[in-house]
This record gives sequence, structure tokens and C-alpha cells, in this order.
Amino acid sequence: MSKTSPDNVNSPSHYNTGQIECIQAIEAFLNTEQLQGYLSGNCFKYLWRHAYKGKPVEDLKKCKWYIERLIDVYENSK
Repeated sequence: MSKTSPDNVNSPSHYNTGQIECIQAIEAFLNTEQLQGYLSGNCFKYLWRHAYKGKPVEDLKKCKWYIERLIDVYENSK
């Protein structure tokens, strides 16, 4: 039996402790413009610190995750 390792990029366990993931609650709470700002800020944060935390690839993947989410928001808000 192989253990699956936690996915700290796409579904971190510390953001998934209730019925929904934290990002779903944030998306429900914010309007489109606010959500775009939130997602942009997270992209910037992970890109900024990727070289300093000791897990550069993981932080760059998190940045990519937020960029992809941001693209989806723009595509779906037309």
C-alpha cells in the first residue's frame, strides 16, 4: 500500500477543515474585483518569497495555482 503525500499546492489540509475549502468561502464573500485583487496579491506573495523559504518549487507552484485561478475569474466575468 502506498501512502499519498499531502498536496500542499492544490489542496492543503490546513485550508480544508470544514465542509468547504477556505478559497471557496473567500470566493463567495468577495465581489469579482475584490477577488481579482486577492488572487493577484497571493500571486505576488508566492513569487516574491519563493527563493527564501526553502521550498522554491512549491511556492512557484502555489503562485501558478493562484495565476490560473485569477485567469479563470477574468474569463468567467465577461
